[in-house]
Amino acid sequence: MLWEGFDGFPLRKDWKEPLYEEEIKPFKSRWPEGKGERKELLNPYKDNVQYPREFDPNTVIGDVDQAMYKSLEYSDDPNSGEIKTDQLVVNLGPQHPSTHGVFRMAVVLEGETIVNLKPVVGYLHRNHEKIGERNTWLQNMPYTDRLDYLAPMSNNFGYAITVEKLMGIVPTERAEYIRVMMAELTRIASHTMTTGFLLNDLGAYFTPALYALEERELILDVFEEVAGSRMMVNYFRFGGVVRDVSPEVLKKIRHLVYNRLPRKIDELDKYISANEIVRTRCEGVGVLTADDAIAFSTTGPNLRASGVPYDVRRADPYSIYESLDFDVCTRDHGDVFDRYRVRIDEIRQSIRILKQVLDHIPEGPIMAGKPQYVTRVPVGEAYGRVEGPRGELGFYVVSDGKPNPKRYHVRAPSFINLTSLAQMCKGAKVADAVTILGAVDIVLGEVDR
Repeated sequence: MLWEGFDGFPLRKDWKEPLYEEEIKPFKSRWPEGKGERKELLNPYKDNVQYPREFDPNTVIGDVDQAMYKSLEYSDDPNSGEIKTDQLVVNLGPQHPSTHGVFRMAVVLEGETIVNLKPVVGYLHRNHEKIGERNTWLQNMPYTDRLDYLAPMSNNFGYAITVEKLMGIVPTERAEYIRVMMAELTRIASHTMTTGFLLNDLGAYFTPALYALEERELILDVFEEVAGSRMMVNYFRFGGVVRDVSPEVLKKIRHLVYNRLPRKIDELDKYISANEIVRTRCEGVGVLTADDAIAFSTTGPNLRASGVPYDVRRADPYSIYESLDFDVCTRDHGDVFDRYRVRIDEIRQSIRILKQVLDHIPEGPIMAGKPQYVTRVPVGEAYGRVEGPRGELGFYVVSDGKPNPKRYHVRAPSFINLTSLAQMCKGAKVADAVTILGAVDIVLGEVDR
């Protein structure tokens, strides 16, 4: 979104960050001896910042926020109601629990009614894609965990299949089954958490969230056993996965899939879907039509809740999804309630997929070829995508034959789905904006990168 001539444009190849050491990793100062130092101490600002020559930040005139406020559209007739009111700009966030992280909404209000809204992002920006061009191909795998940190297995999946396209390698059959197993467990864990915290946003403070979190914790137990970590899993490798799934873990997953999860999801559905307050607060709120959803490039449950049956697992099948029997879940009204319903439906479809995977997982190796620390990727470019819990997660990479990507870019569904937020919130109440945002289901690690 920046002009490429801007001195600090992060993806310019001639741009060097404040603590720049070398063009690519591993840095000679840290490997193989492993001696490190705090580079901030060598910077005159004692921080990870730098400014162009002859630029003094203390002399800057102008306020970016003021420019943003001026861009907000106000109602033509602020006193169209029975009561004379003034239009008011209110900031929701970035330090507020209702915004699900360091996210800010600049809102124009007329009374309690939202006239206009603008999402303000960037508070969690880490320069993920520039770091990705410094890292080796394999070093990027644990960095993908930090994007949508509620769905790390899906992030690993998307990056792995993208690089595998360039390398021309096909994972082993057992590895493909394990990958799909972990991706669908991730979808269930993510959707249950989203459902619980949607009730938080509606005002049912934390009791429903704790019920949902219990199921997520049981799935994270599985991740910890197979990957060694509950969230930052770093589990996938080019050509397979890093560790096999033991018979004991398969038995635990089978119990979850065949016994506990179907029962618990039915309970969530029973207690929430028929609740009078939930339906009053969610039905007809935050409506996004099918045409608008497509125009805003919305994907995932937000798109399918508007009646568009688009799912990457069906539209562009990857791994073993083409051989699996499952339905693409859709609803027709495009409101908050239908987004919740689609996620409940998708949990049931994920359970259906997992049953097939557990019944047919073959024996055999989990890696195609030998594990390699230095990955040789041929010259070329590739785009790979998976259906993550929040929509189409895509990775675009360019290789010049060196140990590091020349270009590395992420299509983050949380970020793109936010483009429709203003459209859904106009005409709604302030309390509805919190609910609508919760139903959009963003993760800030993926939004800002």
